[in-house]
Amino acid sequence: MKTRNAVILGGLLAGAVTTAAMFAGRKTGVLSKTLDRDSVDWIDNLTGSRELIGDAGTSAVELANHLGASVGFAAFYPPLRRALPGVPPVLLGVLFGTGLYVVNIAGIAPVLGITEGEVAAGPRKAAERWSLHVLQTVVTALAIEAFADDLDND
Repeated sequence: MKTRNAVILGGLLAGAVTTAAMFAGRKTGVLSKTLDRDSVDWIDNLTGSRELIGDAGTSAVELANHLGASVGFAAFYPPLRRALPGVPPVLLGVLFGTGLYVVNIAGIAPVLGITEGEVAAGPRKAAERWSLHVLQTVVTALAIEAFADDLDND
């Protein structure tokens, strides 16, 4: 499969796995309020979407955003793989997820008002957010590695 198609498929798969993990984590009590719920609240605060399309509609908007972001982030994996060819995919996924977490969640999200910031969130919530980013990027790495014919030439 061409790398761009592997990126799209891998990003969608990783986004779906992460969404399922957040849903299951909340339902079982293993996770607290997850980032997708923070995002739904943020969307509603900006747009009043719950009044217009309900919570389910706002959640659908957030899911579409989440899957799109997952595919967008997946696009960074092939150049990262080419830059660090000797690093195993799982380790590269962990490093990639940690980087995304630092930039997006510890950096950008509090500035935009999506989250309260990682210090205010506390160590448990920060660890949950980091681990879900790592899950997403490890799935991304493994999927792209499995689906792409040749990451060096696409």
